Amino acid sequence: MKVALTKDVKELGKAGQIVNVAEGYARNFLMPRKLAIPADEGVVKTLDQRKKVLAIKGEKQLEQAKEIAAKLTEIEVNVVHKAGTGTRLYGSVTSQDVAEALLKQHKVDIDKRKIHIDDPIKSTGHFDVPVKLHHDVNATIKVIVTAEG
Repeated sequence: MKVALTKDVKELGKAGQIVNVAEGYARNFLMPRKLAIPADEGVVKTLDQRKKVLAIKGEKQLEQAKEIAAKLTEIEVNVVHKAGTGTRLYGSVTSQDVAEALLKQHKVDIDKRKIHIDDPIKSTGHFDVPVKLHHDVNATIKVIVTAEG
């Protein structure tokens, strides 16, 4: 029996896929849990249209990510943080701090979860921070950490 999956099912497929399963499995497990619906002609056409729309959205997101990446490579972000003696900071500079500074200084809004700081920044200086904007697009922000006061 052919069914269209409405949600991801482990070891069977992802949402939107049409798969061939045993009738009992479809009637007794997938359909009562609303994990799948019977794949008739209308459902197949709807899924094809959705795939086309999602492909177009994906292309737009990729183009936007490339534009933002081009901007980010030219930008330097200054982060001011409380510091102790020498170059040592109280606490560390987080991805949230970098995202806020980026928004204030350059009007570029990036989610803090896309900014990947591998090792905590605990001293003043210049740092290169990687940003993953899209699964195909990565950029690097130059972050300058200075002591407050």
